[in-house]
Amino acid sequence: MTPENALRALQLARALADAKNRQDVPAALRCFHPDMTLEAPAFGTVARGLAANEKTLTRFFTSFPDYEVELEGHATGDDILACWGTARLTMTGERFGVRPNGRRAQLPVSLRFAFREGLIASELFCFDLAELCAQSGVSTDTVRATLFPDGGEWPWHSTRA
Repeated sequence: MTPENALRALQLARALADAKNRQDVPAALRCFHPDMTLEAPAFGTVARGLAANEKTLTRFFTSFPDYEVELEGHATGDDILACWGTARLTMTGERFGVRPNGRRAQLPVSLRFAFREGLIASELFCFDLAELCAQSGVSTDTVRATLFPDGGEWPWHSTRA
């Protein structure tokens, strides 16, 4: 990645983080390529395309209405930007088959972005589901059973959103 492209990639990642911190789905979507793929292995979700990403982000912010992420570092290579930082979020509702304690969790996160035509074409959002569950006062086993009703591991080519 050229220095100019690396700067643009980092600016896009920060713009996306800012939009997500405000739970501003339209602003987040403006950072995305039309063929955007958002993967969150902890939740077993893969959203492809703008409509699926809009639905996924809306659902995420319903479950975590105070989500914020702080990007603390980054590295680039070829057409990839890797970022790491801290997410702060409160699990709400009963989407995951549990009643959370209402406490705000703080988790290390890693994000890998790829770009196409000057926009974010993919994001891989990684964090420790067990740590989120522990801080939220819920059973990881129950949450996993809700997220993965087949009992299997995360399906890398899933279309769940």
